[in-house]
Amino acid sequence: MAAAPAHAEVRELGVTPEAPLVDASCPNDCTAIGRVSGYPVQIGPLKNPFLVNEPGKVVAGTIRLGKPDEGQLAFFANTFGTGSAQVRLSILKPARLKRRHRLLAQSEVIDVQTYFGSSPTFALDKPLVVPKRAVVAITSPTWVPMFATGQPNDTAWRFSRENCDDASEAAAQQTLKSLRTYACFKRTARPVYTVTFIPDPKPTNAPQPEGENPDNEARQTSSHSDARTGGIRP
Repeated sequence: MAAAPAHAEVRELGVTPEAPLVDASCPNDCTAIGRVSGYPVQIGPLKNPFLVNEPGKVVAGTIRLGKPDEGQLAFFANTFGTGSAQVRLSILKPARLKRRHRLLAQSEVIDVQTYFGSSPTFALDKPLVVPKRAVVAITSPTWVPMFATGQPNDTAWRFSRENCDDASEAAAQQTLKSLRTYACFKRTARPVYTVTFIPDPKPTNAPQPEGENPDNEARQTSSHSDARTGGIRP
């Protein structure tokens, strides 16, 4: 018989009482991100909020969306070639050199343009497997108003552009197993999201190898059904 697994605590990454979600910067001081992958590296006292130190699965994501006005929507649609705002979650494995990251897994593309001005939570079609020391990033294939500006200097994010000052550069990492450099680093701003993470359960005892239980035959012989409960007793 396999060992009974220990309880796995569900966690929400990217938010704590000391580092709460903040409003996205639209329509006031409206700023979006597009065609990019990235993640916060610091939110006040919370450092590396999306770095996972144990294996598990990401099962959902919550996104704080601003609400651009008609003129702002027209600008983003013209800049990025579409009015469709989209995001997906990305599992990145940081390499040792040159801030390169390998894309290990990615969620389905989620259309969010009908949720502007809210904080929707999306359950993933398929949980994303997260190994130890991986990062859960956000990717926008098009554009998305989930960006907070004017934050304190102890807020920062890292992202995948080659030209860190060209916000329209196509830099979204979407090819599985690909490597991309995340050399861009900016303070006082961040994408606003959280992810629901379930660590893998840890066994509380070693499994019993098959065929090595000398009492197996005797146990089977003496077992009997419990007519009262529908179970079986040794």
